[in-house]
Amino acid sequence: MEFKPIKLILEDGSTFHGKSFGYEGSAAGEVVFNTAMTGYPESLTDPSYKGQVLVLTYPLVGNYGVPREDMENDMQKFFESDQLHISALVISDYSAVYSHWNAERSLGDWLKQHKIPGIYDVDTRLITKLLREKGSMLGKMVFGDNEPESYDPNQDNLVAQVSVGERKVYGTGKYRILLLDCGVKYNIIRCLLERDTTVIRVPWDHDISKEEYDGLFISNGPGDPKKCDVSIKSLAKAYQSDTPIFGICLGNQLMALAAGADTYKLKYGHRSHNQPVLEVGTDKAYITSQNHGFAINNDTLPEGWEPLFKNLNDDTNEGMKHQSKPFFSTQFHPEASGGPTDTAFLFDVFIENIKKSHKVKS
Repeated sequence: MEFKPIKLILEDGSTFHGKSFGYEGSAAGEVVFNTAMTGYPESLTDPSYKGQVLVLTYPLVGNYGVPREDMENDMQKFFESDQLHISALVISDYSAVYSHWNAERSLGDWLKQHKIPGIYDVDTRLITKLLREKGSMLGKMVFGDNEPESYDPNQDNLVAQVSVGERKVYGTGKYRILLLDCGVKYNIIRCLLERDTTVIRVPWDHDISKEEYDGLFISNGPGDPKKCDVSIKSLAKAYQSDTPIFGICLGNQLMALAAGADTYKLKYGHRSHNQPVLEVGTDKAYITSQNHGFAINNDTLPEGWEPLFKNLNDDTNEGMKHQSKPFFSTQFHPEASGGPTDTAFLFDVFIENIKKSHKVKS
């Protein structure tokens, strides 16, 4: 099999020459890295990666192919959304030969199908070192003579690009969950449906005050949370009631902004399946999956709010909670697929808050 040349050019001028194994085209975006050992089908379909050139640090990628497109509960069963959201993929060594009971095509063929460029045979360790030292950088994947314009996805409202277009309902469970979709991963919906719920998925700018629900869920999503002004205002109104709220990832940041706190961009973000977090005020630590480039400034949390978790690597905020109302959020992903699932119990905490709220109302 012949692989044509392609190159990755970073914002600082660093250039990496490799071989093309995806779509034969060029692309641009923000270059970030993920340290997970597995899970590339889930990562590539995660809306939180919208507009990003993704570097996978694990040295061998592609050996288990790409799953079938089976449907379950009106969702892709083995992916986190219906499409690939990355701009391009960067890996060290590509395995064109794959073997897995659920695979139906190679990673390269999947990238070609969705017109996503891919490069391999480059030093991903060096790329990762550069990003750790200098921070996330813009970059270009150049195929042939077609060099694209630089593109900074954080200047756009990426949430508006990945959110659902219209109201959609999943399940017929007892508890009605209003899901504000800012780029939701399907496994969040699956985790909610497993807990006797009906999930009402609405666009990021939906007027949630017109909906009746037992619990409000704010999803993950891409980009700068401050671009989601409509969502922030809706959340601020929702805080006036006592209806339980749970936010994940971008949802954590939006809840903070709605409360009056501030957010900032991390140097290179947290993207892996092995980030340790500590539950504040306890000695309980958990291993988590993460994918975010922004964080909450703990020093700006207003009265009535407090940190819930912190990152044990750099002490950044990993969640917050209200001191008297059933509102809480996490920066990490309790629904992580494929894992770890150490914090999946937080979905149970959310449902318990809803049950308690029902008892109070009755």
